[in-house]
Amino acid sequence: MRIHSVGAPRRHVVLGAGLGLVTAVLAACTAYGRKPDESSTGDGDAPAPNRPLTATADVPVGSGVIVDDIVVTQPTPGTFTGLSSTCPHAGCKVAAVEEAEIVCRCHGSRFRLDGSVIQGPAVQPLASRPVTVRDGEIFAG
Repeated sequence: MRIHSVGAPRRHVVLGAGLGLVTAVLAACTAYGRKPDESSTGDGDAPAPNRPLTATADVPVGSGVIVDDIVVTQPTPGTFTGLSSTCPHAGCKVAAVEEAEIVCRCHGSRFRLDGSVIQGPAVQPLASRPVTVRDGEIFAG
């Protein structure tokens, strides 16, 4: 006795289910944790021209601070580095600098004070942002 199936062939059902799963994962990965910053000025949170980001005294040696869209770090005494606060994995803003690591809580990426990746899912480093030190204050650019 031969049984004939009615409806879509099995491979179409499996393919459709797989594509649906991939789409759901990509959508969740892109959107997770990405809420508009309530303090945003709508211009990408760029610092105002000629306004200092922070004072050098406010950036601990071996750590850093997040100001506007820039992470300012001081890996060694007197050396200041500017990095983008946007995680390259999914565009979330990094949340904190903890124990000499920059932390993105959206998906768990961690970066060194120079922006290089310690732990993924991010595979690209944080983008460099130029900073200048003048009279004990740090400026963008």
